Amino acid sequence: MQQGRGREATVPPYGSPRVPGQARAAEPCCGAPGGCAPDGGTRGEHTHSEPPAPRTAEPTAARTAELAAPRTAEPTAPRTAGSPAPAPRAAVHRHSVRGQILAALRTALVDGELVPGEVYSAPALAERFGVSATPVREAMQQLSIEGAVEVVPNRGFRVTERSPRELAELAEVRAMIEVPVMLRLARTVPAARWAELRPLAEATTEAAATGDRAGYAECDRAFHRALLALAGNQQLVQVADDLHRRAQWPLTAAPVARRGDLVADAAEHLALLDALCAQNLPVVQSLVREHFTGSAL
Repeated sequence: MQQGRGREATVPPYGSPRVPGQARAAEPCCGAPGGCAPDGGTRGEHTHSEPPAPRTAEPTAARTAELAAPRTAEPTAPRTAGSPAPAPRAAVHRHSVRGQILAALRTALVDGELVPGEVYSAPALAERFGVSATPVREAMQQLSIEGAVEVVPNRGFRVTERSPRELAELAEVRAMIEVPVMLRLARTVPAARWAELRPLAEATTEAAATGDRAGYAECDRAFHRALLALAGNQQLVQVADDLHRRAQWPLTAAPVARRGDLVADAAEHLALLDALCAQNLPVVQSLVREHFTGSAL
C-alpha cells in the first residue's frame, strides 16, 4: 500500500442505506464499467462536463400545420371474416317487461280477476303471462308497496282484503288534502285553464260508457292529477295519486261496479269543471267531498 493514501472505504451496493458517520461513496455518473473512467483511470481522478442535451429536429412548417390541425376520428375498418366480433350491447328489457306486468296486474285487480284474500305465486302468474318469474316478483313487490297485496313467505302474494271502513278512511284523507287545494285554485286559476282539462273529463265519460273499469280507473286518476298539477306541487300530486290508486282496489266481496255507477261518477268531473270555471266555491267543495265518498272506484 502506498504511503499517504487513506484506508479505502467499503462501498455499499447501489441503493443500500448509508450508515450514519460512514463516508458517502462516490456513485457512478456514467454507464461505463468500473465507474467514470473507462480509459483505465481510477474513480475520482478525472473531471468531465455535463453531456450536452440531445438535439431534436426542428419541426418543419408542414409538420407544424399538421400538429395544429384538429384531429378527427379515424374510420373503423370493416370486420373481416375470422376477426373477433365486437361485444354486443346488452339490450335491457327488464324494466319494460316489469312495467307491462305491473299494468296487467293492476288491471286484473281493478277488474276483480285477482280475488281479495287469495294467494298467488309468482311462478304461476309468470306462466300465465308467458314471462319469467323475476319481473312478476318485481311487479308484485311494487303492488305490495302500494298496499294492494301483501307478501306471504314461501307462498307468494295475497291480495289485500279491504273493508268499507278502510275505503271511508281513504276518502276522508283525500278530502282533507284536495278540498283546500281545489278551493284555492278556484279563486286563482282562470276559466280558460279549467276549460283545457275538459278533454280529460270527457275521456272518463267515454271509458265509463263502455264499462271498461280498468280504463276508467286510469282516466279518472289522469283527470285528478291534472287538476292538482295546477297547484305546482309535485309532491302533492304524487301523494294524492297514491291515495287515489289505493281507493280503486276492490273491496272484500264487493260487487263489481255497474256501468251506470261509472257513468254517474264520470259526470261529476264535468260538473266540477263547470263549478271551477264559475268560481262557485260552495259547489266545488260539495262536489269534491261527495265525489270521494261516493266514487264508484
